[in-house]
Amino acid sequence: MEWNRGGFTVSTDLSRFDWPLVHHHLSTQAYWSLGIPLEVLQRAFRNSLAFGVFEGEAQVGWARLVTDYATFAYLADVYVLPERRGQGLSKWLMECITAHPELQGLRRWMLATRDAHGLYAQFGFRPLAAPDRFMERHDPDVYTRQGRG
Repeated sequence: MEWNRGGFTVSTDLSRFDWPLVHHHLSTQAYWSLGIPLEVLQRAFRNSLAFGVFEGEAQVGWARLVTDYATFAYLADVYVLPERRGQGLSKWLMECITAHPELQGLRRWMLATRDAHGLYAQFGFRPLAAPDRFMERHDPDVYTRQGRG
């Protein structure tokens, strides 16, 4: 699928992705994925519904959604290049993601963020209503221990 606005395109076509660019930013700039190996990153995107933001052919942002397309979606890796921030691209990307026809009627959408609560609140995201029901298994050092980060 594609959406177009003012010289920018949001596309779900993974063949358009600039993998060296995406990997560089997620593995060195994004606090949630520091050190992620390229092959792990590509596998994560291949097994998700991926969204790329493009200015012409140049990639300037991305996100991915882990979903079963029926009841649940987890939003991850939302990123716009620093030099393109402040142009409303993150908001437009979120509009495209939440409007995707295959994602309508999902019972639960989730995400984790340290600093973008205001953006996501505009799309109905709120703190967990029942945090005592949720658990996680988190291993922030997995890539280092495996000698891949």
